[in-house]
Amino acid sequence: MISAVFFGVLLFLISLLFPANAIVERSGVIDAPMSTVYAELNDLSKWPAWNPWAANETAQHKKFSVPSTGQGAFFTWTGVQHEDPISGKVTILESHPDKGLTYKMTFNAMRPVDAFFELKPAADGKATAIMWRLETHLGYWPWWKLRGFMADRLTGPQLEAGLTQLKSICESGK
Repeated sequence: MISAVFFGVLLFLISLLFPANAIVERSGVIDAPMSTVYAELNDLSKWPAWNPWAANETAQHKKFSVPSTGQGAFFTWTGVQHEDPISGKVTILESHPDKGLTYKMTFNAMRPVDAFFELKPAADGKATAIMWRLETHLGYWPWWKLRGFMADRLTGPQLEAGLTQLKSICESGK
């Protein structure tokens, strides 16, 4: 019993060395004007076409606020993933056509995620540079910090797929 307690305390102390925040980000260039990219990001009803967490396979039942654009807009979802019920909410906190947007994503059994889309004109002035960043405050519990340690490996490919799909949609609408 003493060994188990000692191991638990040791694990907790080691976990304090890991960062308290998990950050995952991906970036790219979309060959479309900023206004086109911003229009896709700012309208939550368009997210199921490109965002992996709003896709029909993940979020089977979605409800969008009216209006579904701009600061304060939100959507909620429910569904089943790996035989487990899931639910969540995305709320746009800030929205700026010349900068991008900030949103908060919450879902059951997970820590809230603060997320950002940063938009800038690309070097040629015709395309848009985009950066998608997710930040999660993990707290001090070892199991959350372990998840944070693996966040980039687990979530990064989904961000890449979302940006690739967003790029395809924006560039086809030129």
